[in-house]
Amino acid sequence: MNKPIRGAEPATQLAEDQIADFLVAHPDFFERHGAVLARIKLPHQRGSAAISLVERQVLVLRDKHAALEKKLHELIENGRANDAISDRLHRLTRRLLRARDAAGVVAALETSLREEFGASRWVLLATDPSVSILGNLPSSHVRVVPRGSPELKIFETFFESGRPRSGQIRDTQRDYLFGGEGSQVGSTVLIPLGERAGLGLLAIASHDTERYLPTMSTDYLVRIGEIVTEAVSARLA
Repeated sequence: MNKPIRGAEPATQLAEDQIADFLVAHPDFFERHGAVLARIKLPHQRGSAAISLVERQVLVLRDKHAALEKKLHELIENGRANDAISDRLHRLTRRLLRARDAAGVVAALETSLREEFGASRWVLLATDPSVSILGNLPSSHVRVVPRGSPELKIFETFFESGRPRSGQIRDTQRDYLFGGEGSQVGSTVLIPLGERAGLGLLAIASHDTERYLPTMSTDYLVRIGEIVTEAVSARLA
């Protein structure tokens, strides 16, 4: 009687990863062993009935196709959303270019922010002394407060970061910016104006709590800040 070779393992005891590696390395295995392919039955993912390996492959491919279609749909929707944002930025830029003075800049902002960006309220808070003339405008949307003023302490972290913020802001910030109407604000974006918010900030608020979310991309908010900064600086030069 032949003794089993020590250390040898029967085929039925091969590790699953070895079998998988073998099949990957020999893709023609089932072509050479068609009868084996026909005999293999796999449990159905959506029920108890058994299906063939080919049917399982079809299901896998179908699921992959559905996943790819979903991803493609998401990419298309993102592309459309980006195009829409680009159009809004373009219209904002054109309005600001047509503005002849600081009052025209404020009027252009009023139109674009409400019509294009869904603003229920907005405030341009200027902190640079060089734009103090803005304080003479008859507009409730513009406030001039020197950067070192104690009342701006609540924005210290924002000024230090120099990056846009979106979502919920602190109650003290909201009430300072929007006064008695602050309780009606659902979500807000704060946009720095100038390098490290040297010129001030632009606050845009909406009644809708879902309008400006913390997860939203801030790239276009940065662009709005740059466009408004250039427009204000140019009209006050």
